[in-house]
Amino acid sequence: MEATVSKSNNQSNFIPMAIVATLFFILGFATWLNGSLMPYLKQVLQLSPFQASLILFSFYIAVTFTAVPSAMIIRKVGYKNGMALGMATMMVAGLLFIPAAKTQVFALFLLAQLVMGAGQTLLQTAVNPYVVRIGPEESAAARVSVMGILNKGAGVIAPIVFTALILSDFTGLVGKELTQLEIDAMANSLIYPYLGMALFIGALAFAVTKMPLPELQDDEDQGAKGQVKEALSHPSLALGVLALFVYVAVEVIAGDTIGTFALSLGIEQYSIMTSYTMGCMVLGYILGIALIPRFISQQVALSVSAILGCILTLAVVFSDTSSVVVATALGLEVQLPDTLLMIAVLGFANAIVWPAVWPLALSGLGKLTSVGSGLLVMGIAGGAFGPLFWGLASGGVDSAEAQQGAYIVMLPCYLFILFYAVKGHKMKSWK
Repeated sequence: MEATVSKSNNQSNFIPMAIVATLFFILGFATWLNGSLMPYLKQVLQLSPFQASLILFSFYIAVTFTAVPSAMIIRKVGYKNGMALGMATMMVAGLLFIPAAKTQVFALFLLAQLVMGAGQTLLQTAVNPYVVRIGPEESAAARVSVMGILNKGAGVIAPIVFTALILSDFTGLVGKELTQLEIDAMANSLIYPYLGMALFIGALAFAVTKMPLPELQDDEDQGAKGQVKEALSHPSLALGVLALFVYVAVEVIAGDTIGTFALSLGIEQYSIMTSYTMGCMVLGYILGIALIPRFISQQVALSVSAILGCILTLAVVFSDTSSVVVATALGLEVQLPDTLLMIAVLGFANAIVWPAVWPLALSGLGKLTSVGSGLLVMGIAGGAFGPLFWGLASGGVDSAEAQQGAYIVMLPCYLFILFYAVKGHKMKSWK
């Protein structure tokens, strides 16, 4: 029997979808703060590009260890309690930023990021099946797109909030050797915003346990190990996990390294660069809602996204960073090199990939839906390795030219996504 909403619950889908929408916004806000946090800590702690990439690595690598256990936890405690536990873990992570900022110990920041990633994984594993299963399968991509708008919309807002609350008092320090007093002040400015975020998420976690959120029902007729093995026997799911792995790699490269690259170019407003990428993603999601499945199928949209990603990747690598355009965000006028603009437009190319892959990969899994969801969420681990490979490809130096060339690591990722769109999702057996 496929995962469905309990028939004993007669409430409409509006309330649970509204709750899930709120959670997607929280996920997006906490996730895309990394785009500002990475270059900020790079400046404060005087990190190399490779060391800075470990900030993202710690956040996303948690998925590798907690995705399947998250699915097991949800089967034990239910989807609603799983969401609450995920947010409670995120609250703990927010509190860990306080001693990290006070001591300026890089390892503590990495630990806080690791715990935040674990909480997000549990929350992701719980909320994504709702979007796929509540409603017709053929329109699942459109529903995921709606959630994506909230998630990525939070990604537009988060860097702007970060800049206003944390970075606004430290203008004029880009390219300057910081004094210890300046380092202390910049580190301490993280404390109250992360404390506030932790308290808000904790309060929301408690509220979710009291909300009318119906459970998804899964059959249980074999052990978890056997279910994972059976789920991976479906090529469309296994290849879908790989497709999401390389997708999240390029998504995080485009969204979270753009600020670090801007810092290497000497751009004062580096902390809001992620907002441009997320803004382009929101436009992509809106277009997806308008076109899928009314005018084009999920598969066609996925193919177009992959091809556009390949073209933009080559454009980023070979463009001239001295050519600039003027961009405005909430009254801030920024001299934006063409290269940064094209990295931001990668957000548009990436937007449809996540909502298209999920329904294609989960199609026909039935009782294996929750395990399949956990495996797909494991694909988020790609966010750990994408920036890491970008940092390694840059040679670990602060050269803007080296960092620009390092974006070539995205090309094979988009080629695999194209393969999945054209053939991979259709495969029914490994023979």
